[in-house]
Formats: sequence, structure tokens, C-alpha cells
Amino acid sequence: MRKVLLMFTLLLIMTACSFGSNEVMQEMDTPPVNYVEENESLDLEEAGVEEPAEEESVESEVPTETVQRELYLIDANGMVVPQTLTLPKTDGVLKQSLEYLVDGGPITELLPNGFKAVIPAGTAVDVNLTEDGVAVADFSNEFKEYDPAEELQILQAITWTLTQFDNVEKVQIRINGYEQEMMPVNGTPIGEGVSRSDGINIESDAVTDIVNSKGVTLYFLAQNGDNSYYVPVTRRVSMENDSLTAAVTELLRGPSPHSQLLSDFRQGVALQEEPSYENGVVTLNFNEDILSELQATAVSTDVLNMLALTLTEQEGVETVAIEVNGEANVLAETGEAVQPVSRPQLVNTGSY
Repeated sequence: MRKVLLMFTLLLIMTACSFGSNEVMQEMDTPPVNYVEENESLDLEEAGVEEPAEEESVESEVPTETVQRELYLIDANGMVVPQTLTLPKTDGVLKQSLEYLVDGGPITELLPNGFKAVIPAGTAVDVNLTEDGVAVADFSNEFKEYDPAEELQILQAITWTLTQFDNVEKVQIRINGYEQEMMPVNGTPIGEGVSRSDGINIESDAVTDIVNSKGVTLYFLAQNGDNSYYVPVTRRVSMENDSLTAAVTELLRGPSPHSQLLSDFRQGVALQEEPSYENGVVTLNFNEDILSELQATAVSTDVLNMLALTLTEQEGVETVAIEVNGEANVLAETGEAVQPVSRPQLVNTGSY
């Protein structure tokens, strides 16, 4: 009996030790766990855990709507040249166009190589348009601080920049609200206003009878490195000449030998007959010398653009049709048939 009790006692002791060792093993193997009630936030700092850095929220910028405008700038040869640049879209297009002509203003980052702005730095501008199509450009006193030798170019650049808009016929100049009958430094006449009919980059090679002559605006080429661009030039011709014939004839004569300008017309190109006009379309019939591309079977793009730019300066002309020896089936240098060519909407869009 005593042996049985001794064995039962030993069995109880061994069982108790087994339970104790299991509890110790659980305490050693099981890591502590912190529980958070639903919707209850855990203070990570108190818990000794470093809170991850919040990612900075980047607000998506709404892109500014843009539009392309012609701004007339001065090139390295002192010529007034249109350059098509991308500007923020705005309702005040006239004022914005002049603000982008101010030296050191928003034009600075957009200027093509070899070009400069025309209005003196620091000039404040404003523009009002009258009911009869006169853009009244009002400048602060800083406007007077320009090189006298550039006065005519400044006036032309302002005038041609503003008259690109259909509702602007001519431009008047004011300084601090006071109307100017002449430019403030060199006295170039302004009168009741200046328009495109007063010309741009006016040639002065020969003395011409102003009374019995008229101006035609021609477009030639200029070179800037590997790039070329179109330059408008006003040349005086006899009043007796038909304007369309005179424009083509003078374009074929080429630029003044005293200028740095170029032409893409080959020597020998001639009209076979006078230009014809109907419903906004001018038809020009040339000899075969106008074909200078694709082994003398096609007309170059520069020739087509020079003709379109020059002739659409004439009132009522919208497109130019090309014939060769009376045949309308003429190829462009792209290999496609030449359709009546309209004025390029964007002139001189390249960066140089």
C-alpha cells in the first residue's frame, strides 16, 4: 500500500512539472502583442515606433492654355521680322502682344537667337481699340529711351504686330495718355495713325517719285545659321503698274543687292501672261524655270510661300494658284499636286 501511494505521489509531481514547463515555454516563445480597438488610433510615439514620413502631396498643375501669335522683332541685320511664338491665352490680346515686345519682359525666354525685342526695358503699356479700328497704344516715359537709329523699326514692329488682328486697321501712339503726332526721339511722323500701307523694311536704293508710286510688300529669305526665315520688304513701284503684276515682277527681281536677303527663285523664271484674279484667287502662269525641285519637275516650298505671303498682302487676295505653261498639273517638292496656296497661318515658327 505504501508503495502505491509513493508511486501516485511521484506521478502528481511529474505532471505538475510538465504543466509548469509548458507555461514557461509559452512565455518565452510568444512575443507581446498590443491590440487596438476598432476606430482607436495608436500613438506610435508612445509605442516606441517611429512614424513613417508622410509623402508630400503634389498638386497637379493645370496646364495654361496657349495660343500662337506673330510678334515683330528686330533681327541681326536690323530688319523687322515676324516670329510666331507661343503665348498664354488671354482676352487682352492687344496689350499682351505689346507687353511681349518689351525688352527684358516675358519675351526674354522666347527670343530666337539673333533677335531682340523692340520696346525699351521697363516700359509699361496699355492699348485701347476704337470703334473705327484704331489701336491706341499708350506707353510710359521709358518708351522714349531707345536708339534714334531704330525709331522707324520700332514703329513698324508695333504697327505690324497690332494689325495682325482683323479688327485693327491702324495704330496711334500715346505717351502717358498724350497723343503723339511724331515719334518722340527722331520725329518720325505718325499723324492720325500708321497702318501696313505705310510699309515695313522700306527699301531706299533709289530715289522714287513718292506721289506717282505705291508700295508693294515682298517676302524674301534671310539665313540664320542652318535656318532660314521670311522677311517682308516694302518697295516702291510706279502707280501705272497693276499691283499684282508689279508684286510678282519685283519678287522675281529679287532682293536689293545691298541687303542680306535671299531668294529661292531661279534665274530665268518669268510670267507667261499677266496674273488673273477671280473670287479671291490669283492665278499665275510661269515658264518651266520655276520648277527647281525633284530634278526640275516641282516647285519649292519656299517659292510657294514667298508668292502666297507677297500676294495675300494685296487686298482681296486669299489664295494663289500656280500654272506652268498654261498647265495646272504642277507638283510641289513633296511630290503632291500644288493646290491653290493660302497665306501660311504661322510665319517663321522655328527657333534659331
